[in-house]
Amino acid sequence: MLRPLRLAPLAAALLATLPAHAEWKVTPSFSLSESYTDNVNLRNDATKRSSWVTEAVPGLDVQGHSARVDFTAKARLYYYDYSEEDVPGVRNSTRQYDAAGRVNVVDQLFYVDASAGANARSISAFGPVIEDGDGNRYTSDNSTDVKTWRISPYLTHRFGTFASAILRYSHDSVNSDSRSVYGDSTADGVSLDIASGTGFRNVGWNLRYARQDIENEGFGDTSSENALLGLNYRIGTTLSLTATGGYDKYDYQALGGRTSGASWSTGFAWAPSARTNIQMSVGRHFLGNTGSLMALHRSRHSTWKVAYSDAVTTTRSQFTLPAAIDTASLLDSMFSTTIPDPVMRRQAIEAYILAAGLPPSLAESINYLTNRYMRQKLLQGSVVFDWRHSSAVLSLYASRRTALSSAQSDSGLLGSQLSSLNDSVRQYGADASYNYRLSARSTAVASLTSTHARSIDTGLESRQNSLRLGLSHRFGRSVRGNLEYRRTSGNSEVQRRDYTENAVSATVTVQL
Repeated sequence: MLRPLRLAPLAAALLATLPAHAEWKVTPSFSLSESYTDNVNLRNDATKRSSWVTEAVPGLDVQGHSARVDFTAKARLYYYDYSEEDVPGVRNSTRQYDAAGRVNVVDQLFYVDASAGANARSISAFGPVIEDGDGNRYTSDNSTDVKTWRISPYLTHRFGTFASAILRYSHDSVNSDSRSVYGDSTADGVSLDIASGTGFRNVGWNLRYARQDIENEGFGDTSSENALLGLNYRIGTTLSLTATGGYDKYDYQALGGRTSGASWSTGFAWAPSARTNIQMSVGRHFLGNTGSLMALHRSRHSTWKVAYSDAVTTTRSQFTLPAAIDTASLLDSMFSTTIPDPVMRRQAIEAYILAAGLPPSLAESINYLTNRYMRQKLLQGSVVFDWRHSSAVLSLYASRRTALSSAQSDSGLLGSQLSSLNDSVRQYGADASYNYRLSARSTAVASLTSTHARSIDTGLESRQNSLRLGLSHRFGRSVRGNLEYRRTSGNSEVQRRDYTENAVSATVTVQL
């Protein structure tokens, strides 16, 4: 297995290819806020502590674009100072960064993707939700910092009008501050994708093979191997029939039953207009009946998206390739008709997300730490409305995760008394936000987040609701101020506590 040091020559070669004339935009920022909260550590009424919190947040945004380079990065460091001394269960600082880039090394032949990120994540589905970035960031309960990075060189080639192919290698790493109970891991993967070319008019085909080997420092090695052949047949200009056949093989410490077998599916793809696209299939794999759905519809003032998936997955794969609906991607579908230029559209989307106070991902609180393989059935739906003076975003999700591998690897996370807590977990949630533009410089924002988790085998449940009301005003081109009221309430039968927090905050952000 490759180690990071072995990738150093490749990284050096890539840096040498970066063109000096790439357009780089570096934007430092600094935020200072003062907040009062009556429950800074999200404890029950008997043990909660109130506090004034001074929060300093230096930040840096970087964008680089050229014919060969596409790079974006955001980094924030959060420092907290509390008026009350020796408050238990709170953080003194948090770091958050997200970077992704692509380098065109040899045009139409050799490319390299790379990404890295760090953020606070929930340890368990049955505790305070940490992924709500605009909620209480101070508590350290049910929280750990997860860091990931990934590098993926790949080759592309077009065989005339017959087919096109992509051969990809990837190396990634996932680790957390809870490494004693959630194993640090690295993975090496290789994949080959071949798709039919323009020479095939009414009948198309695609072939995919992928293998991944994962090395977990604390809980042993696992691997997966997947092969799939897909066919589609066009009926007219808007409808296609689809079919797939394949084979999946997994190597992990199973609870029993099969870990490999054949799969098949049949379905259709329907695109009656440029604004509507629906893909649906039903089939079967070695775990039983399965299906998938992806539907997207755009109107003049809204974008609708519905997705359903059924797959074998892991927590680490959710960190490296999240299952949540990316907010920017959803907004991109809405802005694409009015802002055709991709760079200008990305800038408009970032400004929109900042003004509306939207999270980076919708329905992202489905993940939690576990070292087990699981079957995940996930249904997600999102809609974005954009009117003359206001906009709204609504996202709903429902998921069920059924463990496929042994609970022994999670003994440190759960303990012996709760060993079956993650055997089968149902999660439901909703995110809704509404913003009204009071003027060219001022915006009023309201948002509501609700999550619910239930362990099917133990019957234990956890809920959390969060309401935010805020006012945002831009004092100049680079200075923004925010006033916000936040109320968070929740309960956890696992932790045997209820908690409620009321908080008010004032923030000034300066782009330097």
